[in-house]
Order: sequence, then structure tokens, then C-alpha cells
Amino acid sequence: MTRVTKLSVVSLLLIAAWPALAGDSPQEQRHELMEHVGDAAKPIGEMLKQERAFDAGVAMASFQTWAEAAAAFGDLFPAGSETGYDTEAKATIWSDRAGFDAALAGFAEAVDAAIAAQPQDLESLNAAAGPVFKQCKGCHEDYRVEDE
Repeated sequence: MTRVTKLSVVSLLLIAAWPALAGDSPQEQRHELMEHVGDAAKPIGEMLKQERAFDAGVAMASFQTWAEAAAAFGDLFPAGSETGYDTEAKATIWSDRAGFDAALAGFAEAVDAAIAAQPQDLESLNAAAGPVFKQCKGCHEDYRVEDE
């Protein structure tokens, strides 16, 4: 089994198991899921900063992690989960649910486009990942309380 295949399998298993690992509350589950999203972003960021050699398989494994998170994330904000577990979710998620859902859909679309692009070099990785990172930033600005 190649390193990329192993990373993909581990990533898929972690996403599949995250509800059981994260605990019962949606606040804990969304926190853990976003930790996986952040972990998947690290190697792409390192490649884009040229701190790590480009690796198409690692990039695709990160994109797959993001796609799986995008499919599950919206369900983790039910009414009543606005507080608790030191949540960083802004109340805007519940007062502007349509906007939040649109932001999540934008993230999913950007990830799908990145997967479809199948970047094979640093330039195409930048073009594919850039819109995903832009979606992340926008959602964090509008729907996440930043650490002080």
C-alpha cells in the first residue's frame, strides 16, 4: 500500500469515526470535525509556501477530507447548540441560517471543483485550493468567534 493510499484510508476512517470519537454533543462533534479539516489544510499550505514538496496524492487526500466534512458539517448546528463546549460558533449561524447554509454550499462547491481539477503541480494546486481557502476565510469571518 502506498503512502498516499494509507493517508487516504486513515483520513476516511477518521471522518467515519469522528462522531464516536468526538463525544455526543454537536458542539464537540463539529469541533473535532474542524480539527480534521485544519489538519488536512496543513500539508496543502506547506506545499503552497514551498515548505513541503508537492504531492498530488496528499493534496487529493486533503480535498477528500474536506469533501466529507462539507457533507456532514451543516447537520452539526441544531437549535440549542449555540452555547456549550466553548463553542466558537457565532449566533449569526442561527439568526442567518440561510446565509450559513449558502456559505457551507460554497465551501462544498469549491472543494468539489478542487477535486475535479486533480492538481498535478504547485500552480494547479494553488488554483484549486485558493477558492477553498477563500470560502474558509469568509465563513470564519461571518460565522465564527475568533480567538482573542
